[in-house]
Amino acid sequence: MAKILAINAGSSTLKWKLFVMPAETVLASGMIDRLGLANSVFTANYGDGQTFKMTKDITTHDMAATLLLEELKELGIIDHFEEISGIGHRVVAGGEQFKDSVIITEQTLSQIEALAEYAPLHNPTQAYYIRVFQKLLPRVLQVAVFDTSLYATMPQKNFLYSIPYEYYEKYGARKYGAHGTSHRYVSERAAELVGKPLEQLKMITLHLGSGASITAFDHGKAVDTSMGFTPLAGITMATRSGDVDPSLVAFLTEKLGLKNINEMITILNQKSGLLGLSELSPDQRDIEKAAPTNKLAQQALDIFVNRVVKYIGSYVATMDGLDVLVFTAGSGENGIGLRQNIGDQLAYFGVKVDPERNHIRGKEQIISPESAPVTTLVVPTNEELMIVRDVMRLGHNYTALD
Repeated sequence: MAKILAINAGSSTLKWKLFVMPAETVLASGMIDRLGLANSVFTANYGDGQTFKMTKDITTHDMAATLLLEELKELGIIDHFEEISGIGHRVVAGGEQFKDSVIITEQTLSQIEALAEYAPLHNPTQAYYIRVFQKLLPRVLQVAVFDTSLYATMPQKNFLYSIPYEYYEKYGARKYGAHGTSHRYVSERAAELVGKPLEQLKMITLHLGSGASITAFDHGKAVDTSMGFTPLAGITMATRSGDVDPSLVAFLTEKLGLKNINEMITILNQKSGLLGLSELSPDQRDIEKAAPTNKLAQQALDIFVNRVVKYIGSYVATMDGLDVLVFTAGSGENGIGLRQNIGDQLAYFGVKVDPERNHIRGKEQIISPESAPVTTLVVPTNEELMIVRDVMRLGHNYTALD
């Protein structure tokens, strides 16, 4: 039995989950929010429905990691730090160097830091946390699990941009994708639920949350995905624009009197998407409530569905068919009307959503009728489970996991 900690670090949040492996039992989970700001919030869920909440100023990543370990002891979740035998870290950008999760060494950590230009908001923070946990638990196995490694199987025709080839060779200018850990989990779990090996299926997974992406799996391999060089590309998202004409970026930079193109990129990342279209909210639930009497809200929803359907259609054409369609993440797991709307528009592909089966939120279920040519499912994502599974897989010969 091993206790493995999954770490999902952002610039102002630290999400964590502690598993007992190989039973895959969640011992505790929680997060630190508002990190670096006054009145940071530490929360933990553990035991038999127990919860703990603490508000205090947590100003640094070092303080956050130390507090997490101390509270695991204070709450009686662990008796001593040595009980933790592995830590898995979500890392956004693995570039072309990391085609799988890896045991962290000084060399791999330096490579992760060097990839910061591909994910400047994520990789530096995630690399720093790795160093902090190395200091706090120096004998513990640590593993990096990359958002991008799933897409190592994409063919060049799907990941190259139509720009001079030397830009790819010199600068790594290509599509890398994101949400790979989520898509990997739900694709494998969906295959289990339909009772067929993933290697026998043509599958499309829809990660529809605040960030949203779509991935196509052809007989077990991820062959295309909607996000691009960064997570800004693809379908409409909560605050991200998704695909736009690059010339529009230069045009609006000039029209808005912005100092440089990075200010326009910030607008596309933080003020666009559903928020920009609706002029109301980035939250799809708020927009759905307003839609019956608010034209902009309804239009925002229509555009979101339109972009999802377009990507699905292109992937069905690319794979020459579809066997399984999977909804996951916040809106995908809870959006009853959204799933029905998307399914109805894909009827010509053999997609059917049964209204009665579809009337669920946040749980696994096949929502298509048994007679449907395409099996449609809801599969709640579990990135943390994939992370600790990779720790176990890579650490099977590691002393601490014996």
